[in-house]
Amino acid sequence: MKKTWLLAVLVLAVLTDLVLTYVQYSNLILDGDLAAIVVPRADYAPVLHDPFGWSMLTTGGWYSAPNRFFSHITLREYCLRAPLLLQAFTTPINSVYMALALCSVSVQALLLYVLGWYATGSRRLSNWRLWLAMALMTPFFQTTGYNGQMSIVDTSFTYTFFYALPLLVLLVLLWPLYRAAGQRQPLRVGGVQLVAMLLLIVVLAFSGPIIAGVVLVLLLGVGLHAVRQRWPQPAAYWLKNLPGQAGLLWGWLGALCLYSLYIGRHNTENLMATLPLGQRYQLVPLGIWDELTSKLGLPLLVLGCLANVQLIRRQLPPTAEGQRIVQVLRYLGWFALVYIALLPLGGYRDYRPLILRHDSIVPITLGLVGFYALSSCYLLQQLRGKSVRWYAAAVVLVAFIFTNADRRLIPNNNNSRERQALALLSQAGSAPVVRLPQECTVMSWSPIVRPYESLTNAELLKHWGITKGHTMYYYPAQ
Repeated sequence: MKKTWLLAVLVLAVLTDLVLTYVQYSNLILDGDLAAIVVPRADYAPVLHDPFGWSMLTTGGWYSAPNRFFSHITLREYCLRAPLLLQAFTTPINSVYMALALCSVSVQALLLYVLGWYATGSRRLSNWRLWLAMALMTPFFQTTGYNGQMSIVDTSFTYTFFYALPLLVLLVLLWPLYRAAGQRQPLRVGGVQLVAMLLLIVVLAFSGPIIAGVVLVLLLGVGLHAVRQRWPQPAAYWLKNLPGQAGLLWGWLGALCLYSLYIGRHNTENLMATLPLGQRYQLVPLGIWDELTSKLGLPLLVLGCLANVQLIRRQLPPTAEGQRIVQVLRYLGWFALVYIALLPLGGYRDYRPLILRHDSIVPITLGLVGFYALSSCYLLQQLRGKSVRWYAAAVVLVAFIFTNADRRLIPNNNNSRERQALALLSQAGSAPVVRLPQECTVMSWSPIVRPYESLTNAELLKHWGITKGHTMYYYPAQ
């Protein structure tokens, strides 16, 4: 009976947070890259016709986002179709914000669930430990508060399809490998599942450079671990008992990610802002310092993970599981170090002036959140007496700090003005151009001051049924 009540409380806590998060997402503005990718704009059209970058090999061609086909096509299909389906019971304007909020909160819920697998080893929704892990991780998914420092699901909806969603799929793909390694058993999956995993790898490899970077760092770690295990053995032993299915999956994943990075070198977006490699590396320490000092969120998460390891070492008797958890943080630390060291090789962007930013470090943030759940669940189950009461109080305090930081349901930069502008455009009839009465962004990063700059946006607004024609708009520069 006690565990039944505990399960009910945990489920209620997680679902309540997801509902409130949906409210936050539904009040966000539409970002400036959405229409350009969904319509698509001319510079993004080639990737939809050349998903695997063959033109890079045959003609040496260049175009925008050559290794991101599946992120582009998924975003495009969802945004073209989902709002229209929702218009069966809501207005065209509301349908857009509703569709985007539903997608973002669904990705967040699935990330919580899948990270819960890694923290508890269970996928059963009836398992209270799984819900405990999800409840522990929920406060770290920031929509307002610390979002600019440690966001996981981006407030710019477009980038959910380039960061959080591909990482979610990668976690699903790696789960059988992680479980087999934890059990110290070779990977054994059925033929259908193996084929599905091989096909999923194709999708991941062409979903953007962040996956390729993460995979190659993981592959380096797996390779070094395998060499370390076999090094003391005779040379003849090295070729025995090679992992069949695991070797096939890692090899296929590594090969495709290397190819993805190669064709990514032909991305025209890399030509827009250049900075010598040496200067990029000089910016990395500044980026690390900024991430760890700009707000309380990320350093508190890091300290929480380090504190958990110390408690496992000092407050609990040595066990194989405790040692494994400590080792996980050590591996995560090495992953973060190598991953950050490789970031400058990905080029320079004006919107990431210090190389590190909340979006470029999402894999590290996810790893820290998952480890916090793993280690906290272990401590809550193993500590006894006053120790567990004090520790539970500390966990509640951390959750309160993050929840309080993210308490604002309606962000300061909310979409109220954008909604008013869309309502005005919907009433414009067949007018080719509308002057907006107040300064605001409408599917743009900054206010549009020349009508032709809104042409791509106008096409998408017409598709959604918000406008009757290709109605362009602007707000005159002051």
